[in-house]
Amino acid sequence: MLEKVGEFYNMDKVIEEFESLTKDAGKVQRETLKRILEDNASAEYLQNLGLNGRTDPDSFKACVPMVTHKDLEPYIYKIIDGESSSILTGKPITTMSLSSGTTQGKPKYLPWNDELFETTMQIYKTSFAYRNREFPMKNGKALSFIYGSKQFKTKGGLVARTATSNLFRSPGYKHAMKALQSQCCSPDEVVFGPDFFQSLYCHLLCGLIFREEVQLVSSTFAHSIVHAFRTFEQVWEELCTDIREGVLTSRVTVPSIRMAMSKILKPNPELANLIHKECVGLSYCNWYGLIPELFPNAKYIYGIMTGSMEPYLKKLRHYAGEMLPLLTADYGSTEGWIAANVNPKLPPEMATYAVLPHIGYFEFIPLTELENDFFLCIDPNPVGLTEVKIGEEYEIVMTNPAGLYRYRLGDVVKVMGFHNSTPELKFVRRSSLLLNINIDKNTEKDLQLAVEAAAKFLAEERVEVVDFTSHVDLTTEPGHYVIFWEISGEASEKLLSECCNCLDKSFIDAGYTSSRKVNCIGPLELRVVRRGTFQKVLDHYLGLGTAVSQYKTPRCVGSSNSRVLQILCDNVVKNYLSTAFN
Repeated sequence: MLEKVGEFYNMDKVIEEFESLTKDAGKVQRETLKRILEDNASAEYLQNLGLNGRTDPDSFKACVPMVTHKDLEPYIYKIIDGESSSILTGKPITTMSLSSGTTQGKPKYLPWNDELFETTMQIYKTSFAYRNREFPMKNGKALSFIYGSKQFKTKGGLVARTATSNLFRSPGYKHAMKALQSQCCSPDEVVFGPDFFQSLYCHLLCGLIFREEVQLVSSTFAHSIVHAFRTFEQVWEELCTDIREGVLTSRVTVPSIRMAMSKILKPNPELANLIHKECVGLSYCNWYGLIPELFPNAKYIYGIMTGSMEPYLKKLRHYAGEMLPLLTADYGSTEGWIAANVNPKLPPEMATYAVLPHIGYFEFIPLTELENDFFLCIDPNPVGLTEVKIGEEYEIVMTNPAGLYRYRLGDVVKVMGFHNSTPELKFVRRSSLLLNINIDKNTEKDLQLAVEAAAKFLAEERVEVVDFTSHVDLTTEPGHYVIFWEISGEASEKLLSECCNCLDKSFIDAGYTSSRKVNCIGPLELRVVRRGTFQKVLDHYLGLGTAVSQYKTPRCVGSSNSRVLQILCDNVVKNYLSTAFN
């Protein structure tokens, strides 16, 4: 346990420890691998691979194959079914984490244990220490839009819930957040409420009640913050009524939430009138600068803002106004954490993440080698943490303390530099292709850039893209790209036709443009869906047990995800075909 000053962690000690660990990251990596292998030497998975007690990196790489989740599923399902022997780890796994399921259409089961909680807190402490050095907080509260998820017991009696819920329900989490001066202003009953809208409404209400004490507005993902304040635009008058009268709206029906809120909510006409006056003014300027107006002592907005969250930055900056900075959170996944943001002043688009060398063992597959070997089905040869090269792109391979050994994460990162001897990474994309019909190769980032280019046309009519996704339609000959848009208002037919053509021309991949010119790929189709469609997609995933804290809009909906595709298609109100290559 790190040294504390009063109730808080000693942030100088945290930074000192990180600087020391990263001075010889290679040595720390070897020690970390040794510890993981020794702790889990009795695991059935490792016993079958012939390590025979060896813990050095060369033996590890020679004996242990790189795997995907599919390779580990037989072992994971043994644990789920209640087999009590050591299967993936030396100590029993007592909880399962569920991924969001938005990438493949259904959640994945992943082991969770106390060691993963500890690595999470190492990330949190490290990033907070560097963040707090630049933007100091003192005796404040956090308006944190965090949510628990549904949980259930597996056949073998294990609790299964989302990774964020495993974190929030860990006994040490709340204490750690208090020590990090990031205590949520909402009670646990709101965080773990069974109804998302009721929890969101009460998060907003708690934030307004404690508005003078709120120094941080955060969520796991930027999407959740944007969604929260889009909701605020619709319910602000009702929130003011609750504060004025000291009585919670009848729309909140969960008894535990009502009981918890009754301890916080008291009649306060003065506060209600102040908020009402501010909101009337803000509504005339399209809610620009909403967050600092509501929370005058907020220091920054915090959450994961890179990768699939980048499309929400424009709206988030609109809510933040000119003065309130956006700070992107750390880099990790359901499988485990990887790196911390130790350069918090960088804007999200330029953010890099310094790998913590003691929370897992990391390898990196050079991307060029991955592409060459992809069609030959030959395992590429990864390099170690300190062997990566600046400017190169890699796929990450993770070994963690919870039973994932040489696990291909599927993330592509670019090495931007080094913090002492540990690399600073920039997230680039998921390694799998997003849109592909012929020889075209377009990624999530390519889709995002195309949408951003086309969305500029909408600004002419003061309309914006609320959310978007894509689909490869192979029911036509030739196949073609379909882009689904939800927009904030009405736009003319001419303008939307221009947007469609711009989308088509903005995919600059040579394979795509050449295929379009010879009609091996058909004209791009823009389908505009009615307002609230992406809320229906979110509701679908919530019904599957996904927590909003973990939700990411799927950027490509395949035919295997038939229910989401049906929701989108059932709500199309207009569609356009590109004439860009005619």
